[in-house]
Amino acid sequence: MKLPELKNAQKYAGLYVVDFGDHCGVGFTAQEVTELLESQKYGGCKAYKICRARPDGTMELRGIRPELFHLESGILFHAYDELTARREYKALVDLAIRSAPPSRAKIHLARYTSDRYATVIIYPAEMDDEFSRWLADGKYITSAAAEGGIEVITRYYTRKSELLEKYQLWGADSWRSMTGDELLKALGSAVVR
Repeated sequence: MKLPELKNAQKYAGLYVVDFGDHCGVGFTAQEVTELLESQKYGGCKAYKICRARPDGTMELRGIRPELFHLESGILFHAYDELTARREYKALVDLAIRSAPPSRAKIHLARYTSDRYATVIIYPAEMDDEFSRWLADGKYITSAAAEGGIEVITRYYTRKSELLEKYQLWGADSWRSMTGDELLKALGSAVVR
């Protein structure tokens, strides 16, 4: 894979490189990669997340499994009583208001079993690292165990917990994603934003 020469490579950290086979593009958002993978023409392309970019233009890339762009992941924070769960739910919403999360997400307050409650944050699976860092940077602490991952969120949905409250989050992503025709028109050659 031959990447185009980049000026100011550091601005691409957190975005994606897409390898189309005969050329590649740099600077895609997760939403754009998802659209490409869902298209008939580009469904077989490969995506790499730009983990680090250096001033000399070199980048550290991590391959992303295509299915991650179609799945949800998240973290389920257990609580032993409703009052504690409501306090932890409010603390997570307050964190999102103080410091925008790395991407869109949703927060649920739920009765998880007959005697347990949970605060749940659900986000796109490819954003696990960013949400972990966001929670740590925001010093979000809970009173009981937490579990995370795709399987945890799948289990949460299939359990059909009683939803008590929900809150939609919008990410801090300053990049505007191209969609549909706009994205496909830009793919005639190597794409660099």
